Amino acid sequence: MVQQVLYRALVSTKWLSESVLAKRIGPSLRVLDASWYPPGERDAQQEFRDRHVPGASFFDIEECKDKSSPYELMLPSEAHFADYVGHLGISNDTHVVVYDGDDLGSFYAPRAWWMFRVFGHRTVSVLNGGFKNWVKEGHPVTSEISQPEPAVFKATLDRSLLKTYTDMVENMESKRFQVVDSRSEGKYRGTEPEPGNEGLEPGHIPGSLNMPFFKFLTEAGFEKSPEEIRSMFQEKKVDLSQPLIATCRKGVTACHIALAAYLCGKPDVAIYDGSWSEWFRRAPPEYKLSEWKRNKA
Repeated sequence: MVQQVLYRALVSTKWLSESVLAKRIGPSLRVLDASWYPPGERDAQQEFRDRHVPGASFFDIEECKDKSSPYELMLPSEAHFADYVGHLGISNDTHVVVYDGDDLGSFYAPRAWWMFRVFGHRTVSVLNGGFKNWVKEGHPVTSEISQPEPAVFKATLDRSLLKTYTDMVENMESKRFQVVDSRSEGKYRGTEPEPGNEGLEPGHIPGSLNMPFFKFLTEAGFEKSPEEIRSMFQEKKVDLSQPLIATCRKGVTACHIALAAYLCGKPDVAIYDGSWSEWFRRAPPEYKLSEWKRNKA
């Protein structure tokens, strides 16, 4: 693995609070709330309107996606992404900090982090601990909606960080990439259902290893240390010096694998964007492993 200087993947609540109080939020530093919740559970946009980090904008993952795709949250085009983030006041010179309000401390923020990276933007960080800890520690919040001056963003897709269905089928034969699935053990094995997705049975891609994304977080909602994370990969016999693809249900929690590896000095983890949602519907039966039908019998 080629050694390179990596941009900081995490910023602390203390650092961001100092930046807010020093009025640094602007063209050179933008903050995005990338929260998303299943319909009927919580309203991410309303919660943002009620309170958010001062100066933050709402990053709507339902708007910044390929709406023509039959799968849930596939990447938008370069032009779509560039236009969307440009309207949030983000240029190629902006340091972007992303967070979400999930009770775990982090859920969708790593997806937004990866989206910026896959479109060629290096200076992006996740708020360690998320909005949950921002509020808990007493940092400022506001209901005031900021109106950032639009900026010009040029997106350049980094294909090395993205894998397609065709790539994954090819890897079944070549086994050039290790594959790690970030869903819970039950969904991976096929013993618990996939929520809110009629017709999608649980299970996994043969040969993939299971590392549930939430295990990379402490009970308080912060990322575990690089030493702890490295040990977790070693326990699963994942070699961080070798190529690695992360997958999940719809390309969201897989980004936690990419973030965790990045914190260990590995910036080149690719995401299978369609993940299990696409694989289940397109792959032949022999390319799907699950205990689901056995348990239902």
